[in-house]
Order: sequence, then structure tokens, then C-alpha cells
Amino acid sequence: MNAARALSTETLHASTVAIDGRAVLIMGPSGSGKSDLALRLLDRGFSLVSDDQTIVRRDGDRLIASAPSQIAGKLEVRGIGIVEMPTEPEAPVSLIIELTGDIQRLPDEDRELRVLGVPVPLFTVDAMTASAPAKVAVALDRFGIRP
Repeated sequence: MNAARALSTETLHASTVAIDGRAVLIMGPSGSGKSDLALRLLDRGFSLVSDDQTIVRRDGDRLIASAPSQIAGKLEVRGIGIVEMPTEPEAPVSLIIELTGDIQRLPDEDRELRVLGVPVPLFTVDAMTASAPAKVAVALDRFGIRP
């Protein structure tokens, strides 16, 4: 049996937001802007699922994201501190955003990342650009997994 298939949960270094029952995992190294982008997406109507660490569990052919209990309902806002936020307890993963400053003009729309053996569409965004939240919303709408 494939080791990824044998696992049923994994903790990822990712912040996660959701809208309309669809979660977006925001992945990147420390300081890349995961929490900042999540905060800007909350301003666009998304809900917080988890900040900085996300538990992903496999449920059949889909992934469900949730927060570790010790950080549930908390978001680190750089310059302000850790603040309490309303959250979604869990949501099905529809899209993964990888944060980087090296963006291709016309990326491959068929990129995916397998998590626990489940393929999820993957897009790269520069979190520091003003258009980053809009790009995440467009990618989710056009390419995200539908429930």
C-alpha cells in the first residue's frame, strides 16, 4: 500500500480560509505572507479555518481542513499580535495556493499537489501584491474542486 494512502491525516504548514463551503490552503515558508493574505481574504468574505498550521484529513476522495485545537480561532496579525477570529471548524479543500515572488506570466493550469494521495489544483501567488486576494478568488472560482 502507498504510504500516502495509508495516512488519514497530515498537519501542513499552511493557513486556510473558506468561502461557500470550499477551503483554500495557503502554503509558504515562514514570513511569506500566509497570515497577511488570509487576513485580506477575510476582508473579501472568506472565513478563517486555521492560521499557520492546518490539519488535513482524507475523507474518501476529498480532503477536509481544520485547525489544531491549540490555535483554533486565532490569527496572527503582524504588528498587532494574535487575535481571536470567528472560524469555520472545517471545510473541504478545493485549492492550494503556493506563495512565492517568482510568478510565471502564463502558468500551467494543470498543476496539482497530492496530499494524502488526493490531487488538489495548485497555483502560485505573490502574497505581497495588491491583487493577491483577487487572484486567489479567481483561481478558486475557475479551477477549484467543486463540492
